[in-house]
Amino acid sequence: MTERSAPSGKRLLVSIHDVSPRFEAQIDALAERLTRHLGGPNFAMLVIPDHWRGAPIAGNAAFQNRLRGWADMGIEMFLHGWSHKDEKPATHGMASFKGKHMTAGEGEFLNMPYTDAMARMQEGRDLLEDVLGRPVAGFIAPAWLYGEGALAAARDMGFALAEDHMKVWRPETDEVLAKGPVITWASRSPNRIRSSLFAAGLGRLALPVTRTIRVAVHPGDTTVPALLDSIDATLAKFTRSHAPARYASLTGDAGA
Repeated sequence: MTERSAPSGKRLLVSIHDVSPRFEAQIDALAERLTRHLGGPNFAMLVIPDHWRGAPIAGNAAFQNRLRGWADMGIEMFLHGWSHKDEKPATHGMASFKGKHMTAGEGEFLNMPYTDAMARMQEGRDLLEDVLGRPVAGFIAPAWLYGEGALAAARDMGFALAEDHMKVWRPETDEVLAKGPVITWASRSPNRIRSSLFAAGLGRLALPVTRTIRVAVHPGDTTVPALLDSIDATLAKFTRSHAPARYASLTGDAGA
């Protein structure tokens, strides 16, 4: 996979979230769309080992082959939680607010103790690396939501990269490698659709000066034509000013 140059070294990082056997058709549609805009497989995939405990990758040889094929094409593979479901939601405080208002019960690592977070990260990484035959690119928590236990576990697991809504960082050292909001869309309600369309439009106006632009798409986006139109407009805008790149380029390891 090659990366195009851009003025002043500006880069565009694009990812498909919620990669799971449950959403294989939607992932195919998104991958085709991104490839067309980005000039090749210049994007990342965030893989869920067992989406909502009902779509395990373990034992699914056909989907494992697809993951290996995507990785062989040069697509970066991130571990994206284990189940993507918040199985022990907080009942009060900021964690409860985030769990209710920033995601639909999917903040898996928001309220998780350190030992549980370590166990899930280890199991998930072992599974994916066995399937892929190579290290994962990093860890990104479902809904970009981390509790203190998850942050400490990601650090101690030695993941190369992690990401939340506002930054990408190196967990072992807390070094921030890129700043700025991720542009993403939400399809689960009319209000969420409208607000995400507005935010994406605002991002296209306000963010071109940012050195690193991040764009994230989800399987549900494929169900709403207006979201697909917004994704197309966003990628068309930023591919003119920012070069599609790998997350590894943030660490100086663009060829990894």
